Amino acid sequence: FYKGGLHLHDLREGNDMGRIELSIYTPRYVPTGNEVAVIETSKGTVRVPLFGLETPVTVGNFVELAAKGFYDNLKFHARKEGSVVVGGCPVTRSMGPAQVLAAVKGMIRGMHPGTGDARYTIIDEWENNPKNVHRLGSLCMAHKSPANSGSCQFYFSLGEQPEYDDQYTVFGQAVEGIDVIERLAIGDAIKGIVIEGADEEALAAAIAQETPRPPTPQEALAAIEAERAERAAAKAAAEE
Repeated sequence: FYKGGLHLHDLREGNDMGRIELSIYTPRYVPTGNEVAVIETSKGTVRVPLFGLETPVTVGNFVELAAKGFYDNLKFHARKEGSVVVGGCPVTRSMGPAQVLAAVKGMIRGMHPGTGDARYTIIDEWENNPKNVHRLGSLCMAHKSPANSGSCQFYFSLGEQPEYDDQYTVFGQAVEGIDVIERLAIGDAIKGIVIEGADEEALAAAIAQETPRPPTPQEALAAIEAERAERAAAKAAAEE
């Protein structure tokens, strides 16, 4: 998703080389179709009915993260006029508005808003979704170039963008707070996200369980060494 040379999830995305591949997660919470996200930002409140029946994985993931407080105090880290405003990167959690803006401009070494994730990815759901239409106020899942690489970062569409309807999952449409969305800027905070209409008992059970994590560098190296040893043993046995 390039617009003016910028990749959506990648408006401040780092190079993927050397990154540990993340596992694909299937949320344990199954949406009822009645979920509504009430997103409180530093510019005001946005109310978004979610497309739980059409995009159950994306909505289930978003609902679980919101219920865990994952999005609390994260900042919007990218904006492309007439296109998108992006948030949901955990790298921004401890950063103030001015720090986010400075980091986006490359002025803070080692801080790269837009590169964070939830330590897993989810599948894309734009295909066969009759509601997958980008318009002003659409809530969409950001991701990198490869398929099924979305995780936690999301964006609001700032207008009609049909060229992206077959590339990015649209999982909600704002019905209140459109004016807030239009005013959101880099550094503005997500104070919190409350999910209305969820099955509270099922959601509590879902978030009580651990989500997957990628292997540590040590575990990854150990796995590589074990595979090498196994291949060497197989080769030696074949040569006997």
